[in-house]
Amino acid sequence: MIGHVLDLGLTEYREACRLQLRAHQARVEDRIGDTLLLTEHLPVYTLGRTARAEHAGEGWTCGALAGIPVHASDRGGSITYHGPGQMVGYPILKLRDYCAGPKAYVAGLEETVIRALAGLGVPAGRRGGMPGVWVSERKIAAVGVRISRGVTRHGFALNVVNDLRPFSAIVPCGLAGYGVTSVAQERGAAADFEQARRAVLRAFQEVFGLALAEARATEVFAHTQAEAADAPCV
Repeated sequence: MIGHVLDLGLTEYREACRLQLRAHQARVEDRIGDTLLLTEHLPVYTLGRTARAEHAGEGWTCGALAGIPVHASDRGGSITYHGPGQMVGYPILKLRDYCAGPKAYVAGLEETVIRALAGLGVPAGRRGGMPGVWVSERKIAAVGVRISRGVTRHGFALNVVNDLRPFSAIVPCGLAGYGVTSVAQERGAAADFEQARRAVLRAFQEVFGLALAEARATEVFAHTQAEAADAPCV
């Protein structure tokens, strides 16, 4: 079955979440192949399963923080920020075809970002016990996943040319005392979103050993049911 990459462009978080759920259901039922959704989000904070009030500050229960919407998510991890210029990847994969379990899968996503950054001239790596990808003590990419019925959801968020100031209103990923960075901050004017997109896509296919064809959502989901699009968006 052919796998696809769908570039969704700039999306509202709930819109992308509904498409994730639809893709997940279709992959569980073998109506589509393995799929990578790539997007940028309108400004939003998302709360993972380990988020606590002290990670988000006052106002997080009111649906907005510093004027930016807050949404709950069923991914792993705590609170993070998404905004334009940040590359978000949602792989929809049958996990057993690629790795032994969740830990190995998270390591594969981290390796994808590390390889992509190396190609962009940004040396990056891991920090023990802290998921994600780091440049020294600054986090450049977050990873948070969920695996349901053997198929993955959620994924990674790589800071490319996005505004980093919204991170200052939270404790990113619940890790106090650490900063955040981006490709733009590390490379200055040399940062380019499309170049980063190509690097991530190439690295993802290398790490997971699959080939993905570019496609539009309307083409991939032409013969799938839409009920999942109306499921609770978490």
